[in-house]
Amino acid sequence: MEIIKHIINDTVEFYRWSLTIADKRVERWPLMDSPLPTLAISSSYLLFLWLGPRFMQGREPLQLRKTLILYNFSMLVLNLFIFKELFLAARAANYSYICQPVDYSDDPNEVRVAAALWWYFISKGVEYLDTVFFILRKKFNQISFLHVYHHCTMFTLWWIGIKWVAGGQSFFGAHMNAAIHVLMYLYYGLAAFGPKIQKYLWWKKYLTIIQMVQFHVTIGHTALSLYSDCPFPKWMHWCLIGYALTFIILFGNFYYQTYRRQPRRETTAKPSKALHNGAYNGALSSSNGKTDEKPAAAESGRRRRKGRAKRD
Repeated sequence: MEIIKHIINDTVEFYRWSLTIADKRVERWPLMDSPLPTLAISSSYLLFLWLGPRFMQGREPLQLRKTLILYNFSMLVLNLFIFKELFLAARAANYSYICQPVDYSDDPNEVRVAAALWWYFISKGVEYLDTVFFILRKKFNQISFLHVYHHCTMFTLWWIGIKWVAGGQSFFGAHMNAAIHVLMYLYYGLAAFGPKIQKYLWWKKYLTIIQMVQFHVTIGHTALSLYSDCPFPKWMHWCLIGYALTFIILFGNFYYQTYRRQPRRETTAKPSKALHNGAYNGALSSSNGKTDEKPAAAESGRRRRKGRAKRD
C-alpha cells in the first residue's frame, strides 16, 4: 500500500508541476481548466459503445438520412474553417513548416493559431457522433477497433496538446488532418443521399490511402524536427512518432482487408462416377441433413427385376 500511495502522490505532484508550465492563454477556455470533463466525455463514449448495441437489440434501425446529411456537411464546414484559420494565421505569423517553436505570447496571430487548434480539439469530441449514428443505425460492423481507437485517443490526447503546446509544431498535423477530413465528410455527406449518388463515389479507397500518406508525412516531419534539434518538447515528438506508427499498422491492415485481400473461392466437388441419381456412395442427403435411403433401395429393386427377366 505504501508503494501505491507514493505513486499516487508523485503523480499528483507531477501534474501540479506540469500546470506551472501549461499555456496560460487557454486555461479559461471551455474544457481546458481540468482534464476531468474530457475524460468524462470519453468515458461516456466508451460506456455508450457497451450499452448502445444492447439498447438497440430488438429495435428497428433508425434511418437518420436527413440528420446524417446535415451532420456530415456541418463537419465539412467546421474542418474547412479550421484549415482556413490555421493556414491564414500561420502564414501571418510567418510559421516555418520545418521547425516552429511555440510562442506563448498574446500576439493576435498566435492566439488565432491556438484558437484554431482548440476548435480542432472540439471537432474530435463532436466526431464521437460518428459512432453514435452507427449504433442507432445498427451498423455494428463499422465499429472496428481502429474506429474506436482513433476517435477515443484523438479527443483525449489533443487535450494535452492544447493545454501545453497550442501552437508551434502542433499546427502542422492539425492543418493536414483538417484538410483530409474535409474530403472525408464530403464523401460521407454525399453517400448519405443514397444509391443515386453512391454509384459515383468510386474514390473511397483513395481516402484511406491519403490517410496513410498523412501518417508517413507526420513521421517524416517529426523526425526532421528531431534531427534539426527544433526547440519543441522532444518527448512529444517521440510520442507522436509512436502514435503515428500505430495508425500506419491499423490503417494498413484495414486497407489490405478491404481492398487487397481476395475472398476465398469455395470449391465445389465435381460429381464422380459413384454419384448416381443424386446418390453419393449409395446415399442421398436431404435438406435436414438426414440420409434418405429410399431412392437407392428402389434402384436396387429395379436391377433385381431386370436380372430375373433376363434369366427367364
